[in-house]
Amino acid sequence: MDLKLVREAAIEGTSRFFWDKQGFVPDEESEEWEAEYRRQFELAKQRQTAAAAPPDAAAPRAPAPAAPPPDPTGWAELTGAPTQIRWAAALRSERIGEIRDPAVRDWLATTWTKAKSWIDTSGLATPVFLQRIAPHYAEYRKEADERARVMASERQAKAAAADQIRREVEEAHITAEGLIELIDICERLPSAPIQAKLAELDGDGRNLRIFETADPAMLMVLEKGATADKGVAGRSEYAIERDGGLVADLALFMRAMALS
Repeated sequence: MDLKLVREAAIEGTSRFFWDKQGFVPDEESEEWEAEYRRQFELAKQRQTAAAAPPDAAAPRAPAPAAPPPDPTGWAELTGAPTQIRWAAALRSERIGEIRDPAVRDWLATTWTKAKSWIDTSGLATPVFLQRIAPHYAEYRKEADERARVMASERQAKAAAADQIRREVEEAHITAEGLIELIDICERLPSAPIQAKLAELDGDGRNLRIFETADPAMLMVLEKGATADKGVAGRSEYAIERDGGLVADLALFMRAMALS
């Protein structure tokens, strides 16, 4: 005899007894709980002994109760005492299977996470249950619709801002190739320690990363690819004089790239 299984069955049976009888489970230290637990323990022992005994050919055995179906993927995990969770999982699966509205089913499966809530409503017929939860579902739908409206408004605002930036880039004829040409015509100065990156440009097999430097009058360029002066693959580092117009164009171009 597996006493661990007997104890688990006794605890579950005790909880179920009190929930069905009085709607709550007394403290496990109380005499009331202890008395019922001892009764359930003896019943569990008898069931396990009967299950282990060889079958009587003259008396057909009753079929074992079917296990509750597993919860579908996406259902929220139930919370509560382990004995409550096992019971509530079966109640939830059965209840949701009786509800036709897929939106209500999804709401229950993902938001009703307390095992006690399913146990407390287990005695209600499904139509009565739906009437009880209708105000809560209506409030949930109202909040969900408001969130969807706010998100749609934010998306529209971001889309409008992106369109505005793209128009500014197009009207100013700013392209990666054009910015690289502006950098190429700048006088190349000795390298300086880099700070924050301003932009990254790709064009004609070249990659240029432009950085701020400690000197507010200089920018630093790290280049890979075909070098502008030799036309061969390689790396080069050089500083250029900081130009306010170039910096503004670089910033606008990068904002447009981030939104593309």
